[in-house]
Amino acid sequence: MMAKQVQQDQLYIGIDGGGTKCRATIYSKQHGVLGTGLGGPANPLHGLERTLESIMVSTQLALQDAGLRVEQVHELNAGMGLAGVNLPALYDKIMQWDHPFQQMFLTTDLHTACIGAHEGQDGAVIITGTGSCGFSIVSGRSVNYGGHGFAQGDIGSGAWMGLEAIKAVLLDLDGLGKATAMSDMFKSHFNTLTAMGIAEQMAGQPSSGYAKLARFVFNAAEQEDEVALAIVTQGADYISRLAKRLLENQPPRLSMIGGLAEPLNKWLDPDIAARVELPKQPPEMGAIYFAIQNVEQNLEKVN
Repeated sequence: MMAKQVQQDQLYIGIDGGGTKCRATIYSKQHGVLGTGLGGPANPLHGLERTLESIMVSTQLALQDAGLRVEQVHELNAGMGLAGVNLPALYDKIMQWDHPFQQMFLTTDLHTACIGAHEGQDGAVIITGTGSCGFSIVSGRSVNYGGHGFAQGDIGSGAWMGLEAIKAVLLDLDGLGKATAMSDMFKSHFNTLTAMGIAEQMAGQPSSGYAKLARFVFNAAEQEDEVALAIVTQGADYISRLAKRLLENQPPRLSMIGGLAEPLNKWLDPDIAARVELPKQPPEMGAIYFAIQNVEQNLEKVN
């Protein structure tokens, strides 16, 4: 019944793509959220084809969840926030895609996360998931810091923590670095007793592969493991400095989004942790707001 009701309604899809997963939400202004879908990694920096595949998988699952026909993908106005498209070359590649949507509006995952977190109002947001970066928009002026990608940046992110942990564990197992509880954790996780066994399994892994190891770093830090504490403290210090840089622009609100937002909060500078507020809406809703804004602006130009 719902599918029949929304056939004549303007349909939107918000897509939030990061290094680990891609979320899609179908929405109509008349009926609200109709369906959601989840796909794989969608950071074009780590593979354009995989990104487009993840977008389509999440879109198809959202259509199915909404009770809409597959061919109704052509009726969707897509707002898309993707990691990596802050790099102009990647932005251009996505924009050249022969997409199936009625219209597609592309921006960074930072931008859509900020729109969602503050329901379209001014504010700042820090993403601490597979990667890390910060963004704020105040009085129409936007700035972003970090987001340089794995492994040259993204300090405080899951991928960065996983990489630092792997390096520390390999040194420990070779007898060349400080002992760490993470070594036993990793030997059990990888089902190997040697440094080379771990190195072999991590060879060629994408950022998402390293991000999955971040939980071990937090577990070891909670046990007051010196090496893990140093990693978490360094990551939290960077995120705190990133937050202070964003707050120089005087945003009325600051939110943190991503898989590390909650576990990292307790390690932040107390004054920063006190400023962090829960996001009002998820990034995929921010992508929907972004699409609605662009569609309505285009209609105003026509009229």
